[in-house]
Amino acid sequence: MTRRLHLNVNILNAGVFGGSWRFPGTDALASYGVDHYTAIAKKAEAAKLDAVFLADGPLLDPSIRHRTGNNLEPTTVLARVAAQTERIGLIGTLSSSYNDPVEIARRLGDLDHVSGGRFGWNVVTTAGSVAARNFGRSDEPDHALRYRRAANFVERVVAAWDGRTELRSPQGRPVIVQAGGSEDGKRLAARVGEVIFSADQDMEKARAFRDELRSGAAGFGRNPDEIVVLPGLSTVLGSTEEEARRRRELLDELLPDAYARDRLSGQLGISLDGLSDDEPIPTDLLRDPIEAGGSQTFNRVVREIIDREQPTLGQLLKKLSGGGGHRIVVGTPEQVADDVERWFRFGAADGFNVMPDVLPSGFDDFADHLVPELRRRGLIRTDYDGTTLRGHLGIGVPEVRAVDETDLVSAS
Repeated sequence: MTRRLHLNVNILNAGVFGGSWRFPGTDALASYGVDHYTAIAKKAEAAKLDAVFLADGPLLDPSIRHRTGNNLEPTTVLARVAAQTERIGLIGTLSSSYNDPVEIARRLGDLDHVSGGRFGWNVVTTAGSVAARNFGRSDEPDHALRYRRAANFVERVVAAWDGRTELRSPQGRPVIVQAGGSEDGKRLAARVGEVIFSADQDMEKARAFRDELRSGAAGFGRNPDEIVVLPGLSTVLGSTEEEARRRRELLDELLPDAYARDRLSGQLGISLDGLSDDEPIPTDLLRDPIEAGGSQTFNRVVREIIDREQPTLGQLLKKLSGGGGHRIVVGTPEQVADDVERWFRFGAADGFNVMPDVLPSGFDDFADHLVPELRRRGLIRTDYDGTTLRGHLGIGVPEVRAVDETDLVSAS
């Protein structure tokens, strides 16, 4: 069977760039209405992508002062998307730290059933103190504790799905999606993940990460060929290289400085107050990712950029563009396709979790110009072969396990 490139589109409000909502011709408030999501999902289905993806966090995000956020709860939006599409997969983010496994199992199991087997659950442990305070806690739970809970949580959810024999969808149960580059995150991915989102910027490191996960999955008795690794990829496209470069420069100009600084500060776990854009971040301020709190993955990615390029603070803020640390590729459809093909054929990725610079215009460019180029190269499907998300991803229907009643008790 020919190996095919897998593509999701991340419908991240107005786009992954921090200034995307200010881009000319963009409706800054579109992500407050469900039509924004359904229109992009329909276009993604017409392009024969594997899935649409909605990120989320159970928090009142203070960054709303500087940019639009993720404004609608994912399962609510994806239920509407399911009703207006037929084949495309539907992946939503829900926290294992701030939900109950029995309720999650029912909600996601129902969505998988009524969508005909198209749902995927992105399991996150929810880093950061903002979410913790939203639930009456003074700070986030310890990193290792969050991941131990997540592993137990997923086991209980899967057990509950296996007990719903009368509501089993054509794909058996939702696909388990996971992201996390820390040691705890990689163990969880190897144990339960079927689609793994990653954030590596270096192709060699990305291949090593994919190899490590596949080996880890085999250690748990799983088929490593059914582990689909999708690094994040932000695209900035133009009909010429110069046009793409100008688009990127405009997005950098539109980036709210306060938002970019706050986001970087949260990623590194340090204060940037008093630092000039013209000076590098002092190395004595940088903290070990384990001690910094928040996401260890993005802390590591940003630290690698600092170590490799030694940028000034201003240069680093522009390089990240408020997007958090996912790889950004700028160029013509042919140039971006070259990059995508190189990573795919090298074994650094099974595909990509695509984060267009601006929505919807950046995804229009992706679907109208980059997808045909990838199809011309024989990298992606010309049409859907099946109707389920597992079918799109080449992941088999899981066997139903015998259910122990104790597995259905809510996690503490």
